[in-house]
Amino acid sequence: MDLDSVEPAFAKKEFLAVLIAGFGNELLPLTSNNGDEPSPKALLPVANKPLIEYVLSWLEQAGVKDVLLICPDAHQSALHHHINSDISPSALNVDLLPYNETLESPEGTASLLRHFASRITEDFVLVPCDFIPPPSLPLSALLNKFRIESTTNDAIVSTCWVPAYVPEKGVLLDEWGPVPAPPAIVWDPATHALLHVDTPDDLDSNGEEFELKMDLLSQYPRTKLSSSFQDSHVYVCQRRVLELLKEKKKLDSFREDFIPWLCKLQYQPIKRRKYARLFADAPRTQMLALKHSTLSSESRSSKAPQPHDDGEEPAREPTFKVSISIHEPTDSLALRINNVYTFLEANRALLSSTTYSLPSDPKDRSLIDHKVQISSDSIVGDSTQIAERTIIKRSVIGRHCVIGKGVKISGCILFDHCVVEDGAKLDGSILGKNTKVGSKAEMTRCISCPGFEVNGGGKYTLKGEKLDISDWTADQSVPADSSDDDGESSDEEDP
Repeated sequence: MDLDSVEPAFAKKEFLAVLIAGFGNELLPLTSNNGDEPSPKALLPVANKPLIEYVLSWLEQAGVKDVLLICPDAHQSALHHHINSDISPSALNVDLLPYNETLESPEGTASLLRHFASRITEDFVLVPCDFIPPPSLPLSALLNKFRIESTTNDAIVSTCWVPAYVPEKGVLLDEWGPVPAPPAIVWDPATHALLHVDTPDDLDSNGEEFELKMDLLSQYPRTKLSSSFQDSHVYVCQRRVLELLKEKKKLDSFREDFIPWLCKLQYQPIKRRKYARLFADAPRTQMLALKHSTLSSESRSSKAPQPHDDGEEPAREPTFKVSISIHEPTDSLALRINNVYTFLEANRALLSSTTYSLPSDPKDRSLIDHKVQISSDSIVGDSTQIAERTIIKRSVIGRHCVIGKGVKISGCILFDHCVVEDGAKLDGSILGKNTKVGSKAEMTRCISCPGFEVNGGGKYTLKGEKLDISDWTADQSVPADSSDDDGESSDEEDP
């Protein structure tokens, strides 16, 4: 027999990655359009590396090779170009699935999964484009946990929670908006079951008190309660989760709607039996693969064997268990980049492990004047020009930027193609792609949209501002006495 020609019994891929890349409204104005050019959240640079690359690398390291990348129609071209360019080192098989969505009415993740359910034929891992995992949290560990619990404890979904971002005192600015409060969660440490997740409706209806069902407490008397963790939005799921989503068509958000509803099935037997029929199908490939494993044998070793005519184990009523993993990294932060504070914090955290050195390429090196001072905890992108007497401290400078003479930049992030003219001072600010800062302008803790222009001449000192195109057209570029101000401004506001 030719053993090479024998197909393995379980050659079918085990997990599909479903990667959600939304508009990123929570990161405005960084995700505002630059004219007709979109600014996808997935491509925002963190330490000069597109945000999506952190998740793609994480998937690749875990051996997950196939990815469904779901994105808005408007971002399809930019993401396709990135995935297929030399910039992306990923060797994954990425299938880009656009959907028709508007900035004003974005689709929730549960709705997107329902829409693309026919493209998901196996167990899957749902991941966001904005999660930066720490080195101590390999995805393979979460997949292994799911393999065990879905087989031995009937887990249908495995969730991962990490410490919530807590801003330092004095960091928050009214102009930048608030940091979303993490939801309160309840879990059972003995069984690793996630039993309750607060929803926005819970907070709106009774924000000062916390309510739990007696059914939950009677079945799980030794639970833990905490509001110190945030959902990583990484879920390892049985494929049959999609059948539940089809039944519950009104659930739009996976985290805010579906997961809280699913948690309740664990301690509500009547509702659980109602949906058990959806699971009365053939055994999953995962279960068959592990049925004869050492681990599975050990888990059944205390039970007497039960004979059956068909040789198969009897079907068990599903428990709809929602498993929880809480990971508290000691090596670095685990962050979701879902607000401007965590975007800035992620860049700063990655800078702490960076040591700057002059470019090795002679052409790039010649663009940086020998009188420039750049701290070791900074990053400067390729083809960036920096003139004499400029000082850069603890900052990320993108590619193809032009920095003038005598500029001071501290604690800032400059996206690609930014221009900062002579004598400007920038502190704690984030400049979107193609931002231009005029000579002697001063910016402290400001955020600019792509393509924004700050006038120079020493007339502008900006503090704690979110700068959008509407601000620029109304206050700077258009003369104050122009009778066409309002019309031109409103045309450019609409992304």
